[in-house]
Amino acid sequence: MAEHLGQPLCAVTIRRFADGELFVKIDENVRGRDVFIIQPTNPPAENHLELLFLIDAARRASAARITAVLPYFGYARQDRKDQPRVAISAKLMGELDHGGGCGSRAGDGLPFPPAAGVLRHSGRPFCTPHRCS
Repeated sequence: MAEHLGQPLCAVTIRRFADGELFVKIDENVRGRDVFIIQPTNPPAENHLELLFLIDAARRASAARITAVLPYFGYARQDRKDQPRVAISAKLMGELDHGGGCGSRAGDGLPFPPAAGVLRHSGRPFCTPHRCS
């Protein structure tokens, strides 16, 4: 994506501690800049954790705006309560991104369109290349 737009990728360090915890660091100055984080949230769950940690690192580095670009939005199938005692996981995942400091999300459409409504109501818009709600 970056190559297509003629933009360089930002240097980022992602590694694991001995106990398996993730360490994420943005190795460049992003103060006052628009930051686009490209990260699918497919399994394993560490992909979503990497996204959250990158959002938090960009926010703490004083990025002007943060947009998460999600080529794949995991948990989109779980967009409603269709039986008792189940989580609405798509909404929770969207709220986690928002709580981490993500200003908006962009993707190439969702595999299950109803999830866009769940994300829309989670406090932040979900944008696709063709439509922004």
